[in-house]
Amino acid sequence: MSRVPGWLGRLGAGLSRMGQRLEERRAQAEAEAEAESDAPIGVPPAGALPGKPSAASPGPGDVSGSVPGDSTGPGIVPAPPAYAPAVAARPDPAAAVPWGMRVAAEAGWRLLVLAGTLWVVMKIISAVQLVVLAFVAALLITALLQPTVSRLRGLGLPRGLATALTAVTGFVIMGLVGWFVVWQVMDNLGNVSARVRDGIEELKRWALDSPFHVTESQINDIAENLSDTIGTNTEEITSAGLTGVTVMVEVMTGILLAMFSTLFLLYDGKRVWQWFLKLVPAQARPGVAGAGPRAWRTLTAYVRGTVIVALIDAVFIGLGIYFLDVPLAVPLGVFIFLFAFIPLVGAVISGALAVVVALVTNGVFTALMVLLVVLAVQQIEGHVLQPFILGRAVRVHPLAVVLAVASGGLVAGIGGAVVAVPLVAVTNTVVGFLRAYSEEQVLRRLATVPAVGPAPGGTVTGEGAPGGTATGGHERPGTE
Repeated sequence: MSRVPGWLGRLGAGLSRMGQRLEERRAQAEAEAEAESDAPIGVPPAGALPGKPSAASPGPGDVSGSVPGDSTGPGIVPAPPAYAPAVAARPDPAAAVPWGMRVAAEAGWRLLVLAGTLWVVMKIISAVQLVVLAFVAALLITALLQPTVSRLRGLGLPRGLATALTAVTGFVIMGLVGWFVVWQVMDNLGNVSARVRDGIEELKRWALDSPFHVTESQINDIAENLSDTIGTNTEEITSAGLTGVTVMVEVMTGILLAMFSTLFLLYDGKRVWQWFLKLVPAQARPGVAGAGPRAWRTLTAYVRGTVIVALIDAVFIGLGIYFLDVPLAVPLGVFIFLFAFIPLVGAVISGALAVVVALVTNGVFTALMVLLVVLAVQQIEGHVLQPFILGRAVRVHPLAVVLAVASGGLVAGIGGAVVAVPLVAVTNTVVGFLRAYSEEQVLRRLATVPAVGPAPGGTVTGEGAPGGTATGGHERPGTE
């Protein structure tokens, strides 16, 4: 019984020391919390070591992740636990795309923009197709007549009088040619009809005697089916005739627009070109101003050379048809002249038309002779006349000619096929000049850029080579 008070005293002393320690730890925790509240976000508290949790951070045994006591507060980001794995930073999404794919995407959207722009331009051209074709025809006629205006002005005639004489003479000649063709066709129509009937009978006899085993009943069935087709499609033929009347009205309107535009281009073409240059951005204006005259010379050479070549084709093929006693020799010659403005394709169409007329009117032998004449003249044209007359300035690759004619025909019919090749020739000239002009500008800029380099003795020479004099690394402008 005497030992109980001593044990109680020791227990009380222990509890008292434990209470003091708890008070000290609580005071230390409050001090650390106050220090963390005053520190910036993300900065570890004082006394915290890397990899070791501090009093304000959750320890390994704290499953809930909470901080003991009141160590957390607003704006405080707790440090990650020591066992948390390191997470690598994700790269930029643009940097993760391969370089080739990025280049293809950059080029792709630019091509889409260009394709959309071209589509809009083609839609606008299709909406005003008549005006565009009339203006382009006026450009071609102006390129043909402009040298005559220049010669008349060189003889001392005023500009207005020279323009009027040239335009009136040109339009009168074109009108006379058209009237002559219509007159020849109407005058020989009866004779041609009779010859066509005789030719069809001859072809029928040739088919019956040929080794193809064609019977007369089969030929009669074909003729009867053709007649029935024409009879059942009378309404469509009538509507096609009405459409033809509409086309004739549009053609007359286009001719009037072309004549009006040609007159003003002959009289005031220089001022029209100067006005167009004002629409071009100032930075690109010198290049366009230099490309314009070269493009006009190319167009003039093309039109003049094509007229000469077409005239030679029409004369020689027409003479061959005339001496072979094929009817409509003169109208066929005029058709050959007109179709010669469609390179490659026009020659084939006009030659085939002449052979068919000879076949149905004079027989197989005459058709073969006409075919030989057409092929001989076209071979001379392709290998001698065009290289000699047109020259290298307007030479276009045959593949480009075929693709241009096909594209022009699909877009704008016969007018587009006629305009396609001179457009390609002019574009080729303009692109070549602009490429050479840009290369020249680059060389000029490189010539004016100073070449700065170290020289012995600490001096800087204008040529960038040792042993030069000190020039400060600058050249005078304009020197090369």
